[in-house]
Amino acid sequence: MNPAERARRRALCAGVILVLAVYGFAARSGPLEAMGSSAAESYYNLLVRGFQSGHLSLSREAPAALARLPDPYDPVANVRLREAAEPLHDLSYYRGKLYLYFGVTPALLLFWPYAALTGHYLLHRGAAAIFCAGAFLAAAVLLRSIQRRHFPEARAGVLAGCALALGLATGMPILLARADVYEVAIAGGAMGIFLSLAALWRALQQPGSAGSWLAAASTAYGVAVASRPSLLPGAAILLIPVFWGEGRRDRRWLRNLGCAAGPLILIGLGLLVYNDRRFGAPLEFGQRYQLAGSRQDAGHLYSPRFLWFNFRVYFLEPGRWTRSFPFVGGSSSPSLPAGHRPVEDPFGVLVDIPLAWLALAAPLAWRGRPPAERAVLRSFVIAIAWLCGSAVLVLGLLDGNCSRYEVDFLPELILLAVLGVLGLERTLAGRPTMRHILGGAGSLLLGLSVAFNLLAAIAHYARARSDFGGLLLDAGRPEAAIGVLEETLRWQPDLSAARVELGDAYVQQGRTTDALAQFAQVVRKDPDDFEARANLANVLMRTGRFEEGIEQFRGALRVHPGNAAMHGNLGLVLAKMGRMDEAAAEFREAVRLDPGSAQFHNYLGSALANLGRMAEAIPEYEAALRLAPGDATARENLAMARARLIAPAR
Repeated sequence: MNPAERARRRALCAGVILVLAVYGFAARSGPLEAMGSSAAESYYNLLVRGFQSGHLSLSREAPAALARLPDPYDPVANVRLREAAEPLHDLSYYRGKLYLYFGVTPALLLFWPYAALTGHYLLHRGAAAIFCAGAFLAAAVLLRSIQRRHFPEARAGVLAGCALALGLATGMPILLARADVYEVAIAGGAMGIFLSLAALWRALQQPGSAGSWLAAASTAYGVAVASRPSLLPGAAILLIPVFWGEGRRDRRWLRNLGCAAGPLILIGLGLLVYNDRRFGAPLEFGQRYQLAGSRQDAGHLYSPRFLWFNFRVYFLEPGRWTRSFPFVGGSSSPSLPAGHRPVEDPFGVLVDIPLAWLALAAPLAWRGRPPAERAVLRSFVIAIAWLCGSAVLVLGLLDGNCSRYEVDFLPELILLAVLGVLGLERTLAGRPTMRHILGGAGSLLLGLSVAFNLLAAIAHYARARSDFGGLLLDAGRPEAAIGVLEETLRWQPDLSAARVELGDAYVQQGRTTDALAQFAQVVRKDPDDFEARANLANVLMRTGRFEEGIEQFRGALRVHPGNAAMHGNLGLVLAKMGRMDEAAAEFREAVRLDPGSAQFHNYLGSALANLGRMAEAIPEYEAALRLAPGDATARENLAMARARLIAPAR
């Protein structure tokens, strides 16, 4: 082995080791797993325990209270059960049993074998790290194979940079920062995709043994689909070696077609049977029966009207940079289309991962080559582009949008960019000055892309810990929540949501001075933070600082003037201070905004009665009783108002 080749090998190995070390450090449990009492209670392990017991449902009894709900899928009605100490959030509930909506591959491929071999259960964060590492190692092997065969002139530093790009500019560090059940399924899909690509590359390179490699590619793609069914449209890449280029003239095309389609079809049939045995419908994965924060059985999951919005958010909307560590916040989102769910921390790939622009140079990979070599490289680039484009299309039509979904297409896009870099390196091989300029520009793009991924991963972790603290608070564990939230703010001091949750926890512990400090800091930073203003107002009222509390109530209403509850709370404060005219005005506005609230009608009636305006108070009490016939307070108030109205006449 010559010195240049030895340097390339060392550089690639160094890049691979660095990426794997980052994955190991970055992998953290998400809030759902963190709420569990042990690894055995993580969702995928509950599924494994169900399999071990001979059934397809999870090894957890559905709470009896869930069956007693008139509509167990109503997110408002089931919220306390979903976010309990042993959460049910995003599990599927069908005929009294709990199921996992997410792909079965991780359970069969990793969680079950791990439990059988070790006698212990694997955490979601460990599984996500293993799958991400598997996807990256497949990409690194693929990179090395492509470089040795078609780009022998590539410099060692360029090869190392390409490895870092495939590992650290692909959104995977961000995915690993809050590894819950969602991230495990996505990472499993990514591993299947890259294993399939590696086998497909071999099929294109070795037409004589294409059938065997196509069978391997098809099996790997089936693993990806069983983990992430939305990846199915990308399976068309398996047909490229059969019907494209040399494959068209191969007499074994029918055999190759069977190898390309057979394993994927068998895995697909297995999925259909699995679904039918669980939900009585082959195409039902359980989404309609999810216990989620929004209804999953209504509306349109996919719609063309979401396409442009999702494209803008995924590709064009930049992340928000801040002055404090980790310097990265969520991107601003355009107005949501009707029926679209709120976005969850996505980032604009073309802005925040500028290395992705080099995918445009991928056609240089086959420029000026002999026909056979050109056909192989062109076919492979088309396969990667199809994978990327089909995933973008599926996600573009979806009614949801979040950063973890970007791992469905970003690694493939970065692989195209890597091929573009290698193509540029080859094209400029005889022009050393331009080659060095290109190297500097590429290093800058790589540095910006990797830096964004790592900083965004830290921000993602902080938000996950903030969510975990909120779940602990909702579960009645304020002391534990305080510890988690204080740690969160050490990672990201300007995370307002964590400060608000920490203030709430301090309130529950009776630490009102500390709570005031947290809410006030959020309000100073963002005067339009409605929740912080509302909480600050409530704590000020508790401490007898009424005028300051009223000021904060009015500030919150400037942000959300249509909040009926806030008008009602302000009215109560004003009434307590004896400012009945102002209180009545606030109660009247609350009634206007929420005419179906018996409480607001009762409050307004009481304010009017205190002002001596009995004729106006009586209709309000009557309205309260029509809405809540059993309201004893309203009934008593009505009787007293009628008596006071009659008394002067006597």
